[in-house]
Amino acid sequence: MNSRVLVLNQDYSPLMVCSVQRAFLLVYLNKSEMIRPANGHRLHSIAQSFPMPSVIRLNRYVRAPYKGVALTRQNIFKRDYFECQYCGTKRDLTLDHIIPSSKGGQHTWLNLVTACKSCNAKKGDYTPEAAGMPLRKKPHRPTYSLFLRELSDHHGNEWDEFLG
Repeated sequence: MNSRVLVLNQDYSPLMVCSVQRAFLLVYLNKSEMIRPANGHRLHSIAQSFPMPSVIRLNRYVRAPYKGVALTRQNIFKRDYFECQYCGTKRDLTLDHIIPSSKGGQHTWLNLVTACKSCNAKKGDYTPEAAGMPLRKKPHRPTYSLFLRELSDHHGNEWDEFLG
C-alpha cells in the first residue's frame, strides 16, 4: 500500500501528492471527497471494505504558496527525460552548460541540459552552435504540474484530466 494519491484543492487545481493512508484518513474524517477511486483496489479493515482513493479533493480551499520546481541535478534529468540532449543516449549522464560558465553562462533552467559524458567532453568549452552539436530540444523551466505528471505515470490516465 505504498501507492500515491493526487490531492486537489477545492477549485480542482493540483495541490500535492500524498500516501493512500493519509488520503483515506482525509476522506474518512470528511475533510475531503474521493473524486476517483483506484482501479479495482480496495482497503480492508476487519469488518469493512472501502475503495482505495486515487484522486481526492479538499473540502476547504488551501492557500498554497507558489510551487516552483527547485533547480537540482535530478530535476534537470527529469525535465530532459534522462537522455542526452545532443545524442539521445541514456548512459553516463551529466549536466552541461549550453553557454559555458567560463563564457558567462549562468546556472539556470535555460542554460543547463542533460548530456552524456562523451558529448559533454566533445562540446568542451564551446556553445552548441560553435561545436556543431545542435540541441535536440530547447531547455525550459518546468512547471509544478509537469513533475506531478511524472508521478502519474504509475496511475495510468486516472490523473490526466486534473494535471492539464
